[in-house]
Amino acid sequence: MKPLKQVAQAYMSLSDGQEKLQENAYGDAEEAFRKAMEVTRTIPGEEVFDHDGFDALCHAGLSEALDRLERYDESLASAAIALRYFNRRGELHQDEGVQWIAAVVSRAHALARTGKPREALQGFQMAGEMVEERKGDLPRKEMLRKMIADNIAMLRSSMPEDSSKRKAWWEFWS
Repeated sequence: MKPLKQVAQAYMSLSDGQEKLQENAYGDAEEAFRKAMEVTRTIPGEEVFDHDGFDALCHAGLSEALDRLERYDESLASAAIALRYFNRRGELHQDEGVQWIAAVVSRAHALARTGKPREALQGFQMAGEMVEERKGDLPRKEMLRKMIADNIAMLRSSMPEDSSKRKAWWEFWS
């Protein structure tokens, strides 16, 4: 297979994975993202291809699929790979920005489900800021805002209050 065909096949699998996420077919989405990464591994080493960037896009989607399949530890691992790339590189392209936000949200959700509410809260707050600061178009922006706000509210209500921030009864009168 010529490298151009491999690249086209990999991007087709990536696109298929995104479609499967939209259709709530999470097992199929996982398979498509993994296939996309496998195909790129067959591209000869002398060919120029941004494996890290492509893998970041795949892992962002894979993290969401794994999260929806309730495989939270695997979701965290995929989100970490995607975020290692996105956090270092920043938002250079509109599509990457959407995937960056998706990876942050998937990571926060998985953290919440694995018993790390403080880290999850920080992740959802970061995702909320990213959504608000996003200059480009963001599909389902209002739904994403609501989901982030709901998770922040749930996490805040489930965490014990920090007693060092409480005032004693007599401090209210002084």
